[in-house]
Amino acid sequence: MLQNYFKIAWRNIVRNKAFSAINILGLALGMGCSLLIFLWIQDEVSVDNYHANGPQLYNVIHRQIYDNKTETGRFTPGVLPDELKRQFPEIVYAAGYTGWDADMTFTVGDKINKEMGHWAGADWFKMFSIPLLAGTPATALNSPTGMAISHKVADFYFGNPVAALGKSIRIDNKNDYQVTAVFENLPDNSSDKYDFLINWKDCLNRNPWMKEWGNNGPHTRIMVRPNANIANLDAKLKPFLRKYDKNVGRTFDAQLFLQAYPDGYLYSNFKNGQQDGGRIGYVRLFGIVAIFLLLIACINFMNLATARSVKRAREVGVRKVIGAGRALLAGQFIGEALLFTGLALVIALLLVFSLLPAFNSLTGKHISLQATQASFWLVLVGMALLTGLIAGSYPALFLSSLEPVRVLKGALTFGSGARMLRQGLVVFQFVLSMLLIVGTIVVYRQVHYVQTKNLGYERENLIYIPVEGELTAPSTYKMFKDELLRQPGISSVSSMQEAPTNIGSTTGGVSWPGKDPNVNVEITHTAVGYDLMKTLRIKLTGRDFSPEFSTDTTNYIINEASAKRIGYKDPVGQPITMWGKPGKIIGVMEDFHFQSLHIPISPLIFRLGVESDRQNFIIRTQPGQTTQALVSVETLWKQLNPKFPFAYRFADDEYQKLYKSESVVGSLANYFAFLAIFISCLGLFGLSAFTAEQRTKEIGVRKVLGASVGGIVGLLSKDFLKLVVIAIVISSPLAWYAMNQWLEGFAYKIDISWWIFALAGLLAVGIALVTVSFQSVKAALMNPVKSLRSD
Repeated sequence: MLQNYFKIAWRNIVRNKAFSAINILGLALGMGCSLLIFLWIQDEVSVDNYHANGPQLYNVIHRQIYDNKTETGRFTPGVLPDELKRQFPEIVYAAGYTGWDADMTFTVGDKINKEMGHWAGADWFKMFSIPLLAGTPATALNSPTGMAISHKVADFYFGNPVAALGKSIRIDNKNDYQVTAVFENLPDNSSDKYDFLINWKDCLNRNPWMKEWGNNGPHTRIMVRPNANIANLDAKLKPFLRKYDKNVGRTFDAQLFLQAYPDGYLYSNFKNGQQDGGRIGYVRLFGIVAIFLLLIACINFMNLATARSVKRAREVGVRKVIGAGRALLAGQFIGEALLFTGLALVIALLLVFSLLPAFNSLTGKHISLQATQASFWLVLVGMALLTGLIAGSYPALFLSSLEPVRVLKGALTFGSGARMLRQGLVVFQFVLSMLLIVGTIVVYRQVHYVQTKNLGYERENLIYIPVEGELTAPSTYKMFKDELLRQPGISSVSSMQEAPTNIGSTTGGVSWPGKDPNVNVEITHTAVGYDLMKTLRIKLTGRDFSPEFSTDTTNYIINEASAKRIGYKDPVGQPITMWGKPGKIIGVMEDFHFQSLHIPISPLIFRLGVESDRQNFIIRTQPGQTTQALVSVETLWKQLNPKFPFAYRFADDEYQKLYKSESVVGSLANYFAFLAIFISCLGLFGLSAFTAEQRTKEIGVRKVLGASVGGIVGLLSKDFLKLVVIAIVISSPLAWYAMNQWLEGFAYKIDISWWIFALAGLLAVGIALVTVSFQSVKAALMNPVKSLRSD
């Protein structure tokens, strides 16, 4: 019997080639896209979930409440890890970790290269499942001059991990470190990215400010005992800092709480001191998109199968007369749906296999088909079964319910219920498609807005070059800067401790006459060199730092947000004190965006940097002469700083990195919206073809009676277009709400204008009209003699 059913199903597929092709292609596209999204979601969810001690690992989160604001993040005092381990028996291990990347120059013999790494506590390899190829977790980071390097670094400098152990590496041509361990290269699903780790004590020695409880910056990670009560530990951690920082509880409040380490990647955002999403939002978004695409493909199958049921009605009637039960018939049609789905799955796999390299390039992932894992095939089989059951359920129930007497008399007509269901499914399809179209337009406009917004400074033709090696010496620094200004194509040069795209250091150590001593005001700060306003082209009231004024070492430049918070009506010349150093405000710069547009512009203060503060040269080139300028800079670099590889960054590129996730989402939304419309139109095309076929004689009669081609096209098209218009009306408020929620994550954003919905609606109507009109025109141009010949 099963063999017979299979033959019947296959014959139906072959006999109705156009119908079958539309169904299989729609299902294949829906399943293929859903599978790609599933693989992406699987990769996102797997990040940081490979550690054996994962359930016992936690990030320590720091919540500061001051000046009517709450700031929350992973920034903690550098001395916190060891103290937590001493004070709380629930904590087995604790390790500090620098949240900022350290790009250092490694020298081994004649090999010189830049490597990126961090400093970490001695317990690091006891906490995390990072295989050691040489060395032990107990000794990997237990010496201030010891360091652990990756397999890749060991191979490059020493040939293999075993040969690297115990060898010396000179870093930044200053200090020698001994290789105490070699770890396996970090997997792609690790949120931590580094090729070396240096002992935490070395970090504290390099940065004395990290030894003070009032200063925050690095991360703290802990591992608790398996039976630890996290709620009790959280409660004890909350007031912990009050014992160590005398200002906590007086001018501001600071609290600690725990976040499960595996949650840190997906739930990185905080609002009002509480965890508030992050990348999990995109995981949920694309999960919904995958369901949308699969549903649209299933609805196509339902509609076409039900519409064409008149072709199978007599078959059903005959089978019922000779004894076939309803369950048996339903099973047959479900089986046919599963056969369609199986064929579609094969095509979907071929699509995924061919598109995966481009998908990885777009998303920055390294996803592969896990063909050797049983779980992968279980997911595929599950997807195929679910899709087949959803797609075949209604047609099977509808066809198996037909009454044989009416069918065999030729009295089969579609009731209003079946017709309304079919229309409802078409509306549902286009509601989902409209949501994707509107979402695509809004995401594109927001991404374009942040990419083109005036930041308050000119980031075009701006280059960052690290101040390192010989250039840290005052005389060489000045020589390099002076020589740069003589090079063709360079208009101005300055320096900054942090790049202008991401200034993150804050301080509560700023005061002024009239400031409430019981209120802590957190102000972002950084050190800068001479001529920065000219180099960044920031509008300034007052003057810039100048070597002509020796007192500028204790003077300051503030932004408009700082002036507003301080309350000075005319700030230039007014007194201000930072870290106990009294000075004056010599300039007020126009507010500019020094962080992501997700964050409002906050108070900012610039101080004149000393040698140790000079981290980046900021170089402005003449328009159209950047390449020439870079050649000149590299030549000069090799002359004055030969032991360090020349490296540079463009301000534009650094800015774009802030919105990488949004750019990826925008690109993916474009593709998925197109596919949703395409799949929907496949179904619309099939339905319009079937409708035209069913009304062939009616069209012939109308043409004989004088109906025009345009009139017939309008007659056949208006019912479908009516459904699309209903979908537009339903989807518009839903799309507005969804995109408004997404835009809430930006402090600076576009308005969702009415024309976005009008444009999306016109696109949907236009595409649907073209799809339906193709079949309508074909039917309208048919010779009525052929359609009426049998009557």
